[in-house]
Amino acid sequence: MDVKEIREYLPHRYPFLLVDRVVDLKPGESIVAYKNVTVNEPFFNGHFPDHPVMPGVLIIEAMAQAAGILGFKTMDKTPQDGSIYYFVGADNVRFKRPVVPGDRLQLEAKVVSERRGIWKFEVNSSVDGETVSSATILCADRKV
Repeated sequence: MDVKEIREYLPHRYPFLLVDRVVDLKPGESIVAYKNVTVNEPFFNGHFPDHPVMPGVLIIEAMAQAAGILGFKTMDKTPQDGSIYYFVGADNVRFKRPVVPGDRLQLEAKVVSERRGIWKFEVNSSVDGETVSSATILCADRKV
């Protein structure tokens, strides 16, 4: 999926759309996507001006957005259908290395379960094969 199709499955827009491309997607199972991190990202102006590091909460958000695409594609829904995913929880969050300008952040998510509109995903991110972060996240599918 290119960014045009990604925008059909995520309600996020600049500067908060954090998925640039989907390279593998198996509905009901898994997704592999990425975010190209550039020095022009608005958050680098303050985090940190002399040593730019992508904020951890945005790395988690990027993984959640990839999981959201997987959920929407699995249900064959889009936000235009009146459905939205809310990020409702994160457990076992771990960070292993910083993400800096020039990195290509790979985002992976796997469906663990779905019950009554609450989706559980195992997510992780990496740069050049080196783990950046991992977590278990929960997303709620709700009507808008």
